[in-house]
Amino acid sequence: MTQGARGTPMQNSFDIQTAKVAVMMGGDSAERDISLMSGKAVLHALTAKGVNAHAFDPSHTALEQIRIQEFTHVFIALHGRHGEDGTIQGALELMAIPYTGSGVLASAIAMDKHMTKQIWTSKGLATPHSVYLKPHEQTSARIKQIIDEIELPLIVKPPREGSSIGITKVERAGDLERAVKEAIKFDPELLCESFIEGPEVTCPIIGAGPSAACLPVIRIVAPGGAYDYNNKYFTDDVKYHCPSGLSHSLEKEIQELALNAYLALGCRGWGRADLMIRERDSKPFLLEMNTSPGMTSHSLVPMSAKAVGISFEDLCLNILTNATTDANNSRQSLSLKDVTTVESAA
Repeated sequence: MTQGARGTPMQNSFDIQTAKVAVMMGGDSAERDISLMSGKAVLHALTAKGVNAHAFDPSHTALEQIRIQEFTHVFIALHGRHGEDGTIQGALELMAIPYTGSGVLASAIAMDKHMTKQIWTSKGLATPHSVYLKPHEQTSARIKQIIDEIELPLIVKPPREGSSIGITKVERAGDLERAVKEAIKFDPELLCESFIEGPEVTCPIIGAGPSAACLPVIRIVAPGGAYDYNNKYFTDDVKYHCPSGLSHSLEKEIQELALNAYLALGCRGWGRADLMIRERDSKPFLLEMNTSPGMTSHSLVPMSAKAVGISFEDLCLNILTNATTDANNSRQSLSLKDVTTVESAA
């Protein structure tokens, strides 16, 4: 039986008595190691809640085994390409198996930072000015022109990677070409954007459509401002502030911007918007939307949820109970106000 936080019974298609859940983890992206960490944490949490959940690594097991082994739901704990970009979502759509997170189109768009920024800009949502170059445009002469279009310092990044992989902050003109070479190791296309001087924050969102709501904002303080791959996952040097310590009005402004960004992309289930706050005027700017955020011991969505009394286990279960497909997403999503707990059969 599924109960709401206030004891109100809820109607949804997830039945703990009959569900068999594949927790997809690993994969073949540059974020494989992080995905394995996330997936194992999610698997443990769901099992602790009495869910019949099993690890499933699509780089080791053919996807057709999802159907052959009669899995009824999929919790996607994959990060990056072939997991967060709409490809796995498309395969599960063809199998008509409900999965967690955003659908095919929203996942594909959110994975591409250039396409994401175009949509946000069209909606009037603040995001740093950028220059996007396809492979044939990446001549030495064109790359040098970037500094005329974007003042230093600037950020160079692969547009379709996550976890800060391939990202470089360029403070001197002589370092630009080296930063470009680093980025195109991971993506043939290139995105350069203005560096926003100020605090970095992140804001998780849970739900879909009218029921979507933001969790508390987290303010991130990294050593030397280097919130990179290593500091994100393998050190304890980064300080996370939740409550954020920001003014009430600024926190609300960030949450509103993050929610609008989430809805503009058509996201559902859950996500996490990363932003920078411009120090000189406290204006927030959107950087990217993560549609399959990390669920490791260093991850931010669980941290934000914990700040409002939502355990990691309940968070995972809530995300799972909202699993759906593009073809069946007309059913009402559970509200964040009704974070679920599930009584095991025992």
